[in-house]
Amino acid sequence: MILVGVILLIIGFLIGSSVLWTIGIILAVIGAALWILGSMGHAVGGRRHYY
Repeated sequence: MILVGVILLIIGFLIGSSVLWTIGIILAVIGAALWILGSMGHAVGGRRHYY
């Protein structure tokens, strides 16, 4: 999810689309939050590890 967010950020920046830029930021933040929660040992979405 982080990788998709970063790709959308890059594409949105290159073509000047604020919609892709915003979606990329949201996906990157959600992916980072899930990664941090998963690495701390919390079950995320019924899974012990978030990959």
